[in-house]
Amino acid sequence: MAAHDIPDSGQQLGSSTQRRTAVPLDERRRMRHESRTSQTYKAFLKYLCDVGRLPSEQAAEDAAVSVLCVLEQRLVGEEDNDLEAQLPMKLRELLIRCDRHESGPPPQKFGRTEMVSMVAEDLDIEPDDAEPIIRAVFSAIQAQISTGESDDIAGELPPDLRDLWARPA
Repeated sequence: MAAHDIPDSGQQLGSSTQRRTAVPLDERRRMRHESRTSQTYKAFLKYLCDVGRLPSEQAAEDAAVSVLCVLEQRLVGEEDNDLEAQLPMKLRELLIRCDRHESGPPPQKFGRTEMVSMVAEDLDIEPDDAEPIIRAVFSAIQAQISTGESDDIAGELPPDLRDLWARPA
């Protein structure tokens, strides 16, 4: 019997079955993770552009940052942490108070009118134009989280905001 017929003899049959690369395994895994994270985020922004009829990924990102910042200000207790835990990594980064609101008051109770006004001001648009954007962002968020988490968030919102959350774009 020849050495190439013996398993584990150190001889290889034909081509190598082991991947050879100069990039360490941990680094390849990190790169794959970043690629998936980026793809998920791009899909989120594309969804926002389509549903919210936003002109660009930058406009979609601005809308997401504004709405998530205001939503974070409205959620109290652990609900913001529960929501964050279900969002993809790049979206988690958006669910924090933006620089503009970081030094502001702690989470507070406010309704639809205040939320629409805050988002309109952040995006420098008319309040009538802000509501469809809020709905689109809420829709995109709900596509990323479980039904149970969506229900939990709805339970924390007053009826007028719950209506925006429950009837996304």
